[in-house]
Amino acid sequence: MKLGLDIGSTTIKCVVLDDENKLIYSTYERHYSRITEKIAEILALVRTKIDGVENAAVALSGSAGMGVAESVGIDFIQEVYATRVAANTFIPGTDVVIELGGEDAKILFLTNGLEVRMNGTCAGGTGAFIDQMATLLNVKLEDMDELAKQHEKTYTIASRCGVFAKTDIQPLLNQGARKSDIAESIFNAVVSQTVAGLAQGREIEGQIVYLGGPLTFMSELRNCFDRTLGTKGICPENSLYYVASGAALCAEKTIDFDKVIEKVKNYRGSGNFAFNQPLFNNEEEYRKFCDRHAKADVKQKELKGYKGKAYIGMDAGSTTVKGVVLNDDGELLYSKYLPSKGSPVEIMKGFLDEIYEINPEINVVSSAVTG
Repeated sequence: MKLGLDIGSTTIKCVVLDDENKLIYSTYERHYSRITEKIAEILALVRTKIDGVENAAVALSGSAGMGVAESVGIDFIQEVYATRVAANTFIPGTDVVIELGGEDAKILFLTNGLEVRMNGTCAGGTGAFIDQMATLLNVKLEDMDELAKQHEKTYTIASRCGVFAKTDIQPLLNQGARKSDIAESIFNAVVSQTVAGLAQGREIEGQIVYLGGPLTFMSELRNCFDRTLGTKGICPENSLYYVASGAALCAEKTIDFDKVIEKVKNYRGSGNFAFNQPLFNNEEEYRKFCDRHAKADVKQKELKGYKGKAYIGMDAGSTTVKGVVLNDDGELLYSKYLPSKGSPVEIMKGFLDEIYEINPEINVVSSAVTG
């Protein structure tokens, strides 16, 4: 029996393999940056679920796991090597592995030796990128795939950076583009970033395997890869657990569960982190800051019942909509600051409806929009 852990940038995966390398237990959870707490919790849970697991060899892999492994005395297996071992074991003859994680992306060329292409420190074109775009569209991440399947057209969207992508998407939303078309365009942008940014001209051919959360959960994203590459890739059963399974396959050393769980709970990292000094040294400094800035506060008059001339201004930004109503002396009568939720026109209409609900007789003599 062997146990493998994969500590990714956003999730923790754990598997237990029997003596024939068959999966007998697995768990996949987001850690929300509570990595050590989750590791301890999962190890304690596995011990209660699987008889004899305390005699299992244990190994750990993943981009966020090296420091923990070294500190608590668990064997660490580099994630690319773990992926290769799992692919060769479970899908012999694999030529290329395309894996998208929470914040990393990689292509493994396995034919004629191993060649690895990985993204750098930027998470453009990864699961985090899709997360951001779902938030911009104001849809749940799990709904993105179904939405993309309903597309009628695609748009060119930058994928190297989430900021650039938002700059492309926001005008489309403002102009009334269908969210389904934008969702499909986002998936195509991820494919372009992965193929062009990582493959860098090397042919992706042969038996292709898709791994990682985004490619496992989003069939339309896999279809986008298939159409671009002119092939039909394989998303295997238990694709979420290939790195964890590879770690398990490489595990050789058993652990003392009680000691390891205790060490994990008390792990605090290396401590060698750069940090800035606090803005305020004490509560008194903070209070003075608040008092000083409160003096510059804009005094607001009452919109309800106002009979004079009114002026409306709105700012439709990339993620928020701001609106104000001023009186004839330039004083503030009403204001709103709202997330655009992927529908800035609807938000602005709602703002205008509120104004007329508060003061149906308002005399708007001028208005303007920016952003």
